Amino acid sequence: MNRVRNGMLLFLIGCCGYSFIEVLWRKYTHWTMALTGGVCFLLLHNLFEHCKRLCLWKKCVVGALSITGVEFTVGCVVNRWLKWDVWDYSHMRGNLMGQVCPLYTFLWTLLCIPVAGISSLLGRFVLQKSSPAKLLHR
Repeated sequence: MNRVRNGMLLFLIGCCGYSFIEVLWRKYTHWTMALTGGVCFLLLHNLFEHCKRLCLWKKCVVGALSITGVEFTVGCVVNRWLKWDVWDYSHMRGNLMGQVCPLYTFLWTLLCIPVAGISSLLGRFVLQKSSPAKLLHR
């Protein structure tokens, strides 16, 4: 049960956090981006938990590539298949089908620096690692 609760909490933090960042960056967001942000934060937290021995820059590169993969997948569904036109990077250098581009992958790498710290703090102080009954017997 803690795993589900923790996953939901991480997902909601990602939804809200990414929506906030996107509104600061683009002045608006789309509900699909909130869901994508939730998926990405959950993915990054799990990635960072399983790769604790990697140095920060390697975590950030792997994290950015993961985010770019999620963004490409969501973009293919939302923008190309459903034709909702949530974003279009076709004018950006090095873009892939207008869904992702190297500039934003680089920016995701930078964003992974604070995300790694937030993820670590959440793992240490907020997320429950054992059941409440076990916590009482310590």
